[in-house]
Amino acid sequence: MSLLRDTSLALCGKLDEEAPVVMRHASSIAPLLASVFLALSAPPTFAENEIRTEQVHFKPGTSSATVKGKIRGYEIVDYLLEAGKGQSMNVSMATDNLSSYFNILAPGENEVAMFIGSTNGNQYEGTLPKNGDYKIRVYLMRNAARRNETAEYRLEMTITGAAEKASTPAPSGDALVKGTDFHATGNIPCTMTVSQPAGSCPFGVKRQANGSGTVIITKPDGRTRAIFFEKGTATGSDVSEADPGDFKAEKQGDLSIVRIGKERYEIPDAVIFGG
Repeated sequence: MSLLRDTSLALCGKLDEEAPVVMRHASSIAPLLASVFLALSAPPTFAENEIRTEQVHFKPGTSSATVKGKIRGYEIVDYLLEAGKGQSMNVSMATDNLSSYFNILAPGENEVAMFIGSTNGNQYEGTLPKNGDYKIRVYLMRNAARRNETAEYRLEMTITGAAEKASTPAPSGDALVKGTDFHATGNIPCTMTVSQPAGSCPFGVKRQANGSGTVIITKPDGRTRAIFFEKGTATGSDVSEADPGDFKAEKQGDLSIVRIGKERYEIPDAVIFGG
């Protein structure tokens, strides 16, 4: 009996020692499940997928076009639509799959979108910031793509209004900073969250005449933010999938105070006008 009791106590002690190990394994499951959920619900990484490209042309005398299509899994389609700066664009999409959306990318962009359907819905209306081919990118969210789902869609695109005349290039005396594509570089005050104290962000500016141009700011995490100016007024910005937000701008003396979601930038007039 003594031997049996001692053996039982030893076994209980062994179980007690191993119990915390089991609990530690269980506690590690929650963050793993959370990361899996986020991965499944995220948009696909477009650079990793083959993208089919189709050029859209309006019929003579019309200002709109409608296309119908179908995608499956990780398939992505870019519809290229040529338009001019200052024109109005209206794009809407009807689809039979709630995980199917479209993004809009400005001319020259391959990853950063000016409009994100999964955030703002499948309806866009706005004034275009530059001339060129806009990409209207149709895709399935990653959770649906992994399941190899299909989406049939009907995409309507309308362009109205007259394009602005091309801006006069920056004066020849406004030389580029050596080794860059910028007319000036430096740092401006910036904050990334409402509660964060003001910091400093590097910038580069590409100027045109009459206070027009683009200020490209490097954020603390290494990503960039582009802010567009027209005649000295901040008129818009690029939008990334990671941090979309409403754009607001106001003048305070010779400063343009620009807010994009929780981000805040103070841009002196001298940055965009020079001098």
